[in-house]
Amino acid sequence: MPTVEDLAARIVARARGLRRIVVALAGPPGAGKSTLGERLLAALPAGEAALVPMDGFHFDNAVLDAMRLRDRKGAPETFDCAGLAATLKRIRAGEAPVAVPVFDREADLARAGAAMVPAEARYVLVEGNYLLLDRAPWSGLAPLFDLTVFLDVPMAELERRLLARWADLGRGEQAARAWVEGNDLPNARLVIAGSRRADIMWRNAGEG
Repeated sequence: MPTVEDLAARIVARARGLRRIVVALAGPPGAGKSTLGERLLAALPAGEAALVPMDGFHFDNAVLDAMRLRDRKGAPETFDCAGLAATLKRIRAGEAPVAVPVFDREADLARAGAAMVPAEARYVLVEGNYLLLDRAPWSGLAPLFDLTVFLDVPMAELERRLLARWADLGRGEQAARAWVEGNDLPNARLVIAGSRRADIMWRNAGEG
């Protein structure tokens, strides 16, 4: 089974001849995208990689309330896809440094300018659920990635991880199950059924 180091080596190989490579790490909620991204940061050449989380582009709860989408938070329409696309274009253009927002899960909000993509970042990893979703406006992101990776996790394992996530964040068992079954798992099925085929399928049945 390929290791994170093997995946990092493939990214480095694909980057030959490029000043900067932008890699999509896509997959359903609970697939382990953030964990893989952090492990890749450690495996890629030191000081030359940066991570951009799609979750930073969540609309604020006040905006979701106005849109009547608060109870669908995490669905495709609850993200600023246009803002993500604009940021990725700046990153691809070599603008540096580029500030990116980061989602604070405990506070349930995105923090603007919470991370930077520095000039020396040759390897830019972008992780998120809908990066390969084959429908507008998400399909417009396709030209912005040089390499795509999709995390493949069995649905039963996704459910286990998601229930554990919400329990860790303080939701009671019934509330956690209601959210996972009514929101997270439908989003997961959409990602699995509706995403374009990635360059690399990453089997991730272990810990997320």
